[in-house]
Amino acid sequence: VQLQASGGGLVQAGGSLRVSCAASGGTFSRYAMAWFRQAPGKEREFVSAISWSGGSTTYADSVKGRFTISRDNAKNTVYLQMNGLKAEDAAVYYCAAARKAPYYTDTAYSRRRTYDYWGQGTQVTVSS
Repeated sequence: VQLQASGGGLVQAGGSLRVSCAASGGTFSRYAMAWFRQAPGKEREFVSAISWSGGSTTYADSVKGRFTISRDNAKNTVYLQMNGLKAEDAAVYYCAAARKAPYYTDTAYSRRRTYDYWGQGTQVTVSS
C-alpha cells in the first residue's frame, strides 16, 4: 500500500486546514487509517485514527473537539480536518495504514507499532 499525504501549509493560529491522504495498491476498506505528527526534536505522536468502515474513531486528548478524521472508501482517501489550530499543532503530519483486525480498539489503533504502511508526511505550520 502506498500513501500520499497532501494539503499541508501555513495557517494562522485559530485557523483551519484539511490534510488528505490518498492510498493505492491495496483494498482501502480493509485498512484502518491514522494520522501521526512529528515536531522538530520530538517523537512521532498519535493524532487520530479511524476504523476500516469509518464507524469508529480515536483522538489524542490534545486534539479532541478540534480535529475530525474521516474517510471516503470510494476515493481511497482519509482526511483530517483541523480547526482551531494552535502553535503546538505545527508538525509534519504522517498518514498510516494498518491491516484490518477482528475488532477495532482505541488502544491498539493509537499505537505506532500497529501500523504497517506510512506516507511521506505533509508539513503544517502555524503562525501566531
